[in-house]
Amino acid sequence: MSRIGKKPVTLPKGVVVTVTGSEAVVEGAKGKLSCPIPTGISLDIQADSVNLTRINDEPQTRAFHGLARALIGNAVTGVTEGWKKELDIVGVGYKAAMDGAKLRLELGYSHPINYEAPVGITMAVEKTTHIVVTGIDRQLVGQVAADIRKFRKPEPYKGKGVMYTGEVIRRKAGKTGK
Repeated sequence: MSRIGKKPVTLPKGVVVTVTGSEAVVEGAKGKLSCPIPTGISLDIQADSVNLTRINDEPQTRAFHGLARALIGNAVTGVTEGWKKELDIVGVGYKAAMDGAKLRLELGYSHPINYEAPVGITMAVEKTTHIVVTGIDRQLVGQVAADIRKFRKPEPYKGKGVMYTGEVIRRKAGKTGK
């Protein structure tokens, strides 16, 4: 039995889970998310928890058991607390600013980069070198943070670039002179 799949998803007050066809809809204070339910997985919804069971022990069904539980658990956390990713910008002259709803990045290129977040994602620039991406969908928050990081990945020689807060960049020694 899947260790993750057999754990019930506890539902905080104000969170409602409904099943519509092959997807579960999770509604809470911050919004509404839908999660796909793979074939072979069934949901048992109680007042304060959701239990997932599988119909057989085939390897594919066992894999989907834990996946479905994790997706529903992430959706419940998203509609109650939300998800957040923080990015730091390191480099001389590198900075970020909000230009209305767009993020304006100056990362050493000859032009500034304007990035518009998808619907449901909010971005904030706390300092000129610190960006916070928040939203209710964990996958979308991570994808937006990865897209911003992709504009200037951290390089190993000087450590310049856009990196996640707390990320450790392995530094390399440069050329040594005679």
